[in-house]
Amino acid sequence: MYFDIEKSLLEKAAEAENECVEMFKKYDELCLRNSAKILKAFQDKQLSSTDFIEVNGYGAYDAGRDKLEAIYAQIFGAEDALVRPQIMSGTHALSLTFFGLLKHGDTMISITGKPYDSLQTIIGIEGDSRNSLIKHGIKYEQIDLIDYADFDIEKIVARLKQSKVRLIEIQRSRGYAHRQSLSIEKIERVCKAIREVDKDVIIMVDNCYGDLVEDREPTHVGADVVVGSLMKNLGGGICKSGGYMVGTKECISDIAERFSAPGTGKELGANFNENLNYFKGLYFAPHAVCSSLKTMTFASRLLQKLGFDVDPLFDEHRTDIIQTINLGNEENMINFHIGIQKGSPVDSYVTPVPGPMAGYPHDEIMASGTFTQGSTIELSCDGPMVEPYTAYMQGGLTYEYGKLGILIGLNEILKNK
Repeated sequence: MYFDIEKSLLEKAAEAENECVEMFKKYDELCLRNSAKILKAFQDKQLSSTDFIEVNGYGAYDAGRDKLEAIYAQIFGAEDALVRPQIMSGTHALSLTFFGLLKHGDTMISITGKPYDSLQTIIGIEGDSRNSLIKHGIKYEQIDLIDYADFDIEKIVARLKQSKVRLIEIQRSRGYAHRQSLSIEKIERVCKAIREVDKDVIIMVDNCYGDLVEDREPTHVGADVVVGSLMKNLGGGICKSGGYMVGTKECISDIAERFSAPGTGKELGANFNENLNYFKGLYFAPHAVCSSLKTMTFASRLLQKLGFDVDPLFDEHRTDIIQTINLGNEENMINFHIGIQKGSPVDSYVTPVPGPMAGYPHDEIMASGTFTQGSTIELSCDGPMVEPYTAYMQGGLTYEYGKLGILIGLNEILKNK
């Protein structure tokens, strides 16, 4: 075997891979269904080679950009979409959405407990930014999940009956919380309960890490707007930047005016010769997501065999591409990230060290030897340097590279024990 991987690890890896075969078949079937959905959208919207032409400056009359957004809307079963390279990250996309949809005096409720770390400063529940939602007069409330696993529908319905709420936020993936990610089935159930009480409240879903992991998206089951990053699933490992929002025409119009300017909305914003990468990234996305799911499933089973506490287990239903590993102490946390970095194609010689990261309240450590900086559809791992020292691993552009990266990483850890 390559890279002088220890024989005992290879034997456990072979056992783990054999036990994952049935799950791998399910991911292949999902990949085919999502590929068919995307191919049909490309054909229905009559994608042409002329849609790849660069438009610069103001970006007025960019037919390729407009067609890309129409394709996104069709894939998500939505009325409209905003897909732009100027959106720097998932956090940026979510911030634009919040500030586009919420005004002074409005109330928003997170019904999945405390949001992801970088959103806490945007909202104003952590940090001291003068530009948070709360400092702009927007009221924030949250309702925790039941047993860290499902929506508290009884509390949600009771709260909606009390007074008007403008926006309900759902974070589909676990983020850095010690809870389960939320399936489309659970999101459908809570959307139905919400609509029985309030037909007008905006239901917004943070879809980061969840795109194409199931054969339906939140907009298919009642969400008004869904938000994500193109450096994750839908970029297919090809997009170099960008984010997306899909949803109702009214929601996308309001967000677009925050993105550019009132009166301008979606009409301006050049894609600077990135249209081809955006179309190609979307085209490859089902396979990239499939490879990531296989990589994380293999990792889950192998890590479990090596005595690590993992979530989800290899044979559990997945609704995002994240795999968590509880490492117990600071030394293990650092060594695990060093190992994953050594298994990367880029900067494999670099040693990850904990440090501050903009928008996060704790020191972070990250292993990310990726072609696109910060890409999490590529094999990467990160986490806050706080107890219980949980590593959040995701990605794998191909299963073969993902498998090799994990084997090299674990081999390094076992050698240094």
